[in-house]
Amino acid sequence: MNKELERVFQQNLDTPEVIIEAMEYSLFAGGKRLRPILMMETCRALEGDIEVIKPLAMGIEMIHTYSLIHDDLPAMDNDDLRRGKPTNHKVYGDAMAILAGDGLLNYAVETMLQGTQGLTGETLLNYLSAMKCIMGASGIRGMIGGQVADMLSEDKVIGLDEMDYIHLHKTAALLEACVLSGCIIAGAEPATQGRLISYSHRIGLAFQIVDDILDIEGDEADLGKPIGSDEKNHKSTFVSLYGLAASKLRVDELETEAIEMLKPIGERTAFLQELASYICRRRK
Repeated sequence: MNKELERVFQQNLDTPEVIIEAMEYSLFAGGKRLRPILMMETCRALEGDIEVIKPLAMGIEMIHTYSLIHDDLPAMDNDDLRRGKPTNHKVYGDAMAILAGDGLLNYAVETMLQGTQGLTGETLLNYLSAMKCIMGASGIRGMIGGQVADMLSEDKVIGLDEMDYIHLHKTAALLEACVLSGCIIAGAEPATQGRLISYSHRIGLAFQIVDDILDIEGDEADLGKPIGSDEKNHKSTFVSLYGLAASKLRVDELETEAIEMLKPIGERTAFLQELASYICRRRK
């Protein structure tokens, strides 16, 4: 995936060099590439065309990166470190960081639309359907809506329903879009899609709860960012509501449930099962 992303940035983009530098600074900062991997491996497990889905996978990684740049801004989480490096606005300033995020979002759409070239018939319709799914999940009905709810929860005690809303929209929505895009491109049956969507909900919730846990007891060197930012920003988290022990138990339950959702699909989901365990047991 890194090579594919580097390739699309090697084109003559006819723009001031600093904006490309700022975009690349965060995009190539050493992320796990979890979302494109999840998208492509879902497609692969369902025997879909990996080459067709690659532009969508690149697009969702750009969208994820833009969201991190904006999340780190002083007006949002006000973080100084991301993946062990100074955050984008610390290097390029607030205004350029905002524009770098905007640039990644727009270039993600360009890259995904470029992927329609040469596609026809049902393949093209499925591709556009998957792209619509990605943009919906990253917008006000998904990631942005979850981020807004998260900000509104600051300095408040919220319940489980509100917490689940934040997690399912802020984090799980993009993961679900990755899985659903893989299903759409591969032409998966509705029952298989349903199982994989349920899987994505569980790993999405688990991912955010693990983030909440690591924000308290994680190793700053491993995480590449300061711990304690949730408390600093007066955010309600699963851990603050239910404690560490209950949070860890819930992650274990979600891991088991996610894997059980995949088993009826067969051995081809072995990698996705391993990915669920990785998400639930990660230390960074």
